Amino acid sequence: MLRKALKRPHHLPHYIYWKAKPIIFQSYFRLKLGTKTFKFQGHAYNYFCNKYNTTWKNERAVEVPIVREIVKHCNGKILEVGNVLSHYYPVTHDVVDKYEKAKGVINQDVVDFRPSERYDLIVSISTMEHMGWDENHREPEKVLYALENLKSNCLAHRGIMVITAPLGYNPELDKLLKQGMIDLGKQYYMKRLSKDNLWKETEQNNVQNIRYDTPFPAANAIVIAIKDMS
Repeated sequence: MLRKALKRPHHLPHYIYWKAKPIIFQSYFRLKLGTKTFKFQGHAYNYFCNKYNTTWKNERAVEVPIVREIVKHCNGKILEVGNVLSHYYPVTHDVVDKYEKAKGVINQDVVDFRPSERYDLIVSISTMEHMGWDENHREPEKVLYALENLKSNCLAHRGIMVITAPLGYNPELDKLLKQGMIDLGKQYYMKRLSKDNLWKETEQNNVQNIRYDTPFPAANAIVIAIKDMS
């Protein structure tokens, strides 16, 4: 394409425009979103904008800062289910992820994970909705077994577990949440408001029939569940 453009100089501006367009748009949205804040449980957070997974375009813009703040204030032993935070920050906590190969990541199914010591804090960012749903053998109730194992065999007696997940992605998980089949403690909800990825905390009844990828790309609402055993 570039060779053809160079052979025909009048095509060069057109070629440069189409190559530069994605970078220009990315820079614009990152700059615009990066100057704004959102509120969760009375606290203000900066939207998180990072080129990995283009967080300014999806739910990671709010999930990462909320969970990151919780992790920063924990002085105990931490487990992350699903390798997410290490893509953005240096981490020293344990990470269990069945599929992602990376240094320091324990490649084990969380359903079978049995640590030698229990954790004071367990966090998971947009991972639970994939369990039993995006695997070769679909098993919708697997998330129940995973959460039960985390609570029974991994979480300390007075520990805290924080789970975030998009709504509308896994209808079976949504159904389990609606029916109260999953004990995740207190559940909070964030809803996407606009194309430029602004979010607001809302009530459960405002996200009951939310759809994934509609009207905006990726998650249009997320649940943030906090299970406090203390």
